[in-house]
Amino acid sequence: MRPLLFRLGFLAAAGLALAGCQTTSTSAVYEAASQTAMTQRDKDLMAKIRYVNSPVPQPYRRAIVNYHRKEAPGSILVDSDNHYLYYVLEGGKAIRYGVTVGEEALAFSGVARVGNMREWPDWVPTADIHKRIEGLPARVAGGPDNPLGARALYLYQGNRDTLFRIHGTNQPEYIGASISSGCIRMLNEDVIDLYSRVKPGAVVVVLEPKQGDSPYNPKLALQGGGSSGTY
Repeated sequence: MRPLLFRLGFLAAAGLALAGCQTTSTSAVYEAASQTAMTQRDKDLMAKIRYVNSPVPQPYRRAIVNYHRKEAPGSILVDSDNHYLYYVLEGGKAIRYGVTVGEEALAFSGVARVGNMREWPDWVPTADIHKRIEGLPARVAGGPDNPLGARALYLYQGNRDTLFRIHGTNQPEYIGASISSGCIRMLNEDVIDLYSRVKPGAVVVVLEPKQGDSPYNPKLALQGGGSSGTY
């Protein structure tokens, strides 16, 4: 995010006032769209969750932010270093979501596309996950306590399923951490919102470790800073 350049005089003050109004109306528009994305089925299943719906720290709550990179609107960018996922909007803006990412040795990085999309998907643990965690079932039916949560976006390269996903979670307490088996986890409310906006085939850019490009440092914010534009 590049610093705003302020001009002296009345025009600058007027411009800032208009910008403030624009931010408010933009947030209201996207908040309304977010509420519409939640279906009655979603509400019914979410009411049955048995996990603790831990509140997410302020820096990782969904927000509309300025976006300085060049990805096209409709693209997704994941900054694993800073635990953020950005959905790129028009006009130099993005919706920023806090996420859980994979441990560095397990994480995916590179460019992919959304090759498949599922609501309340079943979870089929991969062979690697079975090796690391003994006693897992072959399949877990979709539902409120499923590890994939309310939605899943399946990442493909060409026609090949990478086996990495952007999906919901039944462990919201880990948003902002690096503990998953490589997939990108979001709050169920957030992944429902993202899913309603993403189109099949959308480009997904996952930055390599140590290449974080977020203009916002959540670690500093957790020590007492704030976040603007949250909705």
